[in-house]
Amino acid sequence: MSTKGRRLTVALGLATAVISAFGWVRAAHSARQPEPSPVAAPPRPGQAQPAPEANAKVVRATGLIQAEEWQSIRVPHMTGVGGFEITLTRIAPNGAQVAKGGLLVEFDRLNLLDQEREAVALLDSLTHQLEERKAQVSSLQATRESQISEAQAELDRANLQLRKGPVLGENERLKNEAKAGNAVERLASLKRTDGQRAKAEAASVKILELKSGRQRVTLERLRTNLERLQIKAPQDGMVVHENTWRQGSMGPPQVGDRMWPGMPVMRIFNPARMVVQVTVDEPDFAVVSKAAKAQVHLDAYPEESFSAALQSASPVATAGLDSPVRSFVAIFRLEQQSPRLLPDLSAALQIEGPAAAAKQ
Repeated sequence: MSTKGRRLTVALGLATAVISAFGWVRAAHSARQPEPSPVAAPPRPGQAQPAPEANAKVVRATGLIQAEEWQSIRVPHMTGVGGFEITLTRIAPNGAQVAKGGLLVEFDRLNLLDQEREAVALLDSLTHQLEERKAQVSSLQATRESQISEAQAELDRANLQLRKGPVLGENERLKNEAKAGNAVERLASLKRTDGQRAKAEAASVKILELKSGRQRVTLERLRTNLERLQIKAPQDGMVVHENTWRQGSMGPPQVGDRMWPGMPVMRIFNPARMVVQVTVDEPDFAVVSKAAKAQVHLDAYPEESFSAALQSASPVATAGLDSPVRSFVAIFRLEQQSPRLLPDLSAALQIEGPAAAAKQ
């Protein structure tokens, strides 16, 4: 082959290689660019649009187990007595079931029982003094009335003697006039002193009546305090001891503790009506307000699970001091009963929205 022929062959090979490389690059570029998706045609007038899928949202929150019916038992305040310590002598066991009217707590009553006996003795003494004084007053009044009657009769006799004056001598007439004058003065004096003595005797009787009344009030107050030192159950339910400050630490009250009036001792609640109070953030309130059911899990008993239904949800949001986060309070009522459902236990709730509840 000549030199010119070889050059022509090399040029044709290079041209073929360039054309092949250009085609490969174009094919790779086309493969990287996706084909445009077809645009959906807009719905024609009168055509029904498909409904969006319901949002099956589930809200999780934490709260505390509480009793719907409960009452707090505290150290009683004594009537007419300032603040003083009283000693606990008896208390129902923690977790005990009690009936209405059963004894829950009893405090030391020895001092008040001594005061009651003394008050009863003093009241009896004042009552006898009052009855004796009334009898004396009646006797004195009868005596004065008799003296007044005698003075009146003496005055009548003196006046009768004065009518005989013309037929009597001068000396007899003067004697009769003197007797009549003395009778008039004696009668007036008896009537005057009778009114004053009657007032004094009525005042002495009134004083004894007031003393007796005051002592009777004192006795009633002591008996009221004695009743208050024995606290009975206001309802059927279960007993839960409160933590109080005792001997430098917090703990449940025990027999022998000295307690101040107003200190909490225990709570009694109805275990058949338990609820869970939860705090829900503002973004989740829309789901909670429409929720119907919730699953409750106790932190103390992870294997336990209870169902609850929404009972109420607060329509007003609250926020802490200097906190931008606002929250709502919701209350769920537990549908099962269990001895493990005790007040103040922490619980985790899985609140199901209306769509999640419908799927179940």
